[in-house]
This record gives sequence, C-alpha cells and structure tokens, in this order.
Amino acid sequence: MSVTVEKLEKSMAKLKITVSADQLEKAMQKAYEKNKNKIQLPGFRKGKAPRKMIEQMYGKGVFYEDAANELIEEEYPKAVEECGESVVSSPKIDVEQLEAGKDFIFTAEVALKPPVKLGKYKGVEVPKMDVEVTDEDVDAEIDKQRNTNARTVEVTDRAVKDGDIVTLDFEGFVDGVAFQGGKGTDYPLTIGSGAFIPGFEEQLVGFEIGKEGDVNVTFPEDYQAEDLAGKAATFKCTVKAIKAKELPELNDEFASEVSEFETLAEYKEDVKNKLVERKTADEKAKREDLVVKAVIEDSEMELPEAMIETQQRQIVNDFAQRLQMQGMNFDQYMQYTGNTVDKMLEQVRPQAIERIQARLVLEAVAEAEKITVSDDDFDAELAKMAEQYKMDADKLKGLMGEGELKTMREDLTVQKAADFLVENVKEGAKKAAAKKTTTKKAAADKDAEEKPAKKTTTKKTTTKKAAADNDAEEKPKRTTRKKKTEEEA
Repeated sequence: MSVTVEKLEKSMAKLKITVSADQLEKAMQKAYEKNKNKIQLPGFRKGKAPRKMIEQMYGKGVFYEDAANELIEEEYPKAVEECGESVVSSPKIDVEQLEAGKDFIFTAEVALKPPVKLGKYKGVEVPKMDVEVTDEDVDAEIDKQRNTNARTVEVTDRAVKDGDIVTLDFEGFVDGVAFQGGKGTDYPLTIGSGAFIPGFEEQLVGFEIGKEGDVNVTFPEDYQAEDLAGKAATFKCTVKAIKAKELPELNDEFASEVSEFETLAEYKEDVKNKLVERKTADEKAKREDLVVKAVIEDSEMELPEAMIETQQRQIVNDFAQRLQMQGMNFDQYMQYTGNTVDKMLEQVRPQAIERIQARLVLEAVAEAEKITVSDDDFDAELAKMAEQYKMDADKLKGLMGEGELKTMREDLTVQKAADFLVENVKEGAKKAAAKKTTTKKAAADKDAEEKPAKKTTTKKTTTKKAAADNDAEEKPKRTTRKKKTEEEA
C-alpha cells in the first residue's frame, strides 16, 4: 500500500491510496469464499460453483464491491498513519480504479487539523470564586435527605396542599370537546412536581376529596401535540385521595440512621464539608469554561466543515448510546418526540463547534507552553481508572489498545493546559468578568444551542474526553462508487 497527499483549501486534503493487484486478488478470493454458499449455478451443488464460472455468469465485477469495501476498511487507517497528517474527520471515499489484475486505487477526502493563532491566554480576567456555604445551604441539603427518608400518610381531614401526592381522575376539553390523550384515571400526581403543563398543579391546591372541579390552562406554543399547541383547555378533575409526606424528626437518631455519625452536629459538619468540595469543583469548572471561551474569542482558526459534521455525528451517536443505556431505543425516541436525525444534527451544531474550538485552543496552549504528561502522571490517571473498574492497573492497560492509550495521554495534556489557564487567570469583579467573557458571538451560539433531550443531555465539558471526541476518526463509509469523469459530472 502507498499513499500520497494532496493539500486542498480550508484545511482539507485528498489522500490517494494505492493497493497492489495481489492484495486485490486476495480480497476478491476472500469475497468469493464468503459468498459462494449463497450462489447456485446449474450443474453445481450450492456452494460448489467455481469462482470463474460465477464470474462468467454474473460478470467479472461480481466480487468487486465486497473486495473493495474490505480493502478500504483495512488500508484507510494504515494510510492515515503512514501519511503523518492529523486527520480530524471521517473520509469521503471515491474509487478511481477497480479492475482485476490492476492496482486498486481509491481516494479519501478528509479534514486536517486546522492551524490556530492564539491570542491572549495568560492573565484572562474571570470572576472570583464563590465557595461560601451557608447554614441555609446545609439545611436544604439535609431536607433532601429527610424527603428521601419520609413516609407517606393518608390524609382525609383537609384539602390539597402543595407537596401532597394525590390520586386524580381528569378529562380535558378544548372548545367543549374531549381530546385524545386528555383523560386519566387514578393518576398519581405530586403537587409542585411540574409533571403537568404549567398552571395545572397549582390550581389543584384547595381541592377536596371527592368533589369535582375545573382546572383551566393553556397549552404551550411548542407543545408536542401540534393540534393542542397554544390552545386553551379545561380539565374536569376529581381528587380521589390525598397523601402527605411525613418527614423524620431532625435529631441525633436521624443523623445516625442516614450517616456514619452519631450526632446531628457531626452530620451537619460533614454535609457542609461535602458541599464546599462540590461547590469548589463546580466553580473551578465554571472558571475553566469562562477562561477557555475567552481564549477562543481572542484566537483565530478556520474550522473545516467536514470536521464540524464529524463532531455533530459523534454527539448524536453518543446521545443514542446514552438512550440505549437507559433502556430506550433511539428510533423510538425519535418517533415519540417527532424529531429527525437532520434536525438533531443542526441542533447540536453550536455545541460541536464549541467542543472543537475548545480542544484546538487547549492543544495550542499546551504546545506553546511545552506542556507534557509525565509517565508518573499517566500511571496515576490509569490507577484512578482501574480503581473505578475494580481492576488491576496493569491488566486495564493491557486491555486498552495503542490508540486508546494515545488518546488518554492527549486528553491529560489538554486537561493540564486547562489547569494552566485557570492558574494564570486575573481575578476580577464577578459582573465585569462575566460581561467581558461573554461576547455577542458566544451569546448567540449559546442561545441557538438546543439539547437533544432535557433529561439525558450530559453537562458540557471543554477539556476531558467529551471535548476530545473531535479527534476520533470514524470508520470510512463503505462505497465502491467510481469517481465521476468531468463528462459524467
């Protein structure tokens, strides 16, 4: 296999990959072996027809597609490694020559890592960290634990209050006509949970058991059922039962039941310490995000469209995998939400651009400051991963491929670059810093960004593996389409 590189405009390149005629012949023979049991010729038992007879019957190119696809999948990654270029997109494949007895030649049009001209990256002004934890914060956190350990009791002597769990019958009407999907029986609803459309649950406060009442609401303009969007509706509701949460008493006994501490004072102190740790981590992440955005705004780079498209697909693919882990099929999700892949790709475009820009500027900072990851740093990170997986570090390392280990080292380098930026910030007043780092473009991108699903979108990161996705190379698309001539085009 040999490869030549033709540099194109806007950080694009065309790799011309030549595979020997001998390799093509081997691939065609392999394709014959794979498919011969599916082919039956007169006079031969199924799977016993010679290759030449099959080629005479169906044409010499009968095995071309399978052979070409296998060679593309095998040789493209080798070509990328051999050419030494930083490929940051999936390839657009075209076959130039595919004929028995001749070299197999195909091209791969790809995006290369674009150059970055760094602006100011030291002394960027960001808000001061606020990690103060108040007594109210501690009480609110403890109340969450009390709610988790609360028991429910039946209520019969009063009307519905906020926070109650009611058993509800309801039926909805628009212009006096019942609509599909607007009826429920023995429906459990926690008042104040926000499970129903705005205004519904609040109006149930004051309802008495067994008495029917009306709840008047207006469906949101972006409601998923288009025939109801923006319309006024009346729901006839009957509360059949009321349950209330009974919180455990806040004392030493409660503290000993929900923690390792014997007294409430010790438990409160531990909760406060953990809140400080959490808030410190959150504030560090916010500062990191702000400083990286500021560096992006002061830097120059031109992103190849193919690089953006690859990142968009990666984000959507990651989202589909998260859905699968939660037990939901991606196609089902699309059907339920009325969304399409094209819409989702457009929705995540600002997020894709932001991830790519963050990764590129952090790599540029690492290069400018000669930031590297020592073997000790790498081994320490590997040990953390091994602990999470409950595995021996050496065993985990052995299971990881060279590409994964390389990516891990690159990710650590990028994280060290982010830490360097945070360590070199200039403290500023909170409002001034926030205003300084929010440019018109950044604000517009943020407003334009939609998440694929409210409850399953993970928190955005600019430095760790999520930000590294733009470096991932997707497998080449399988195709044996021959390159068009100028006359055909």
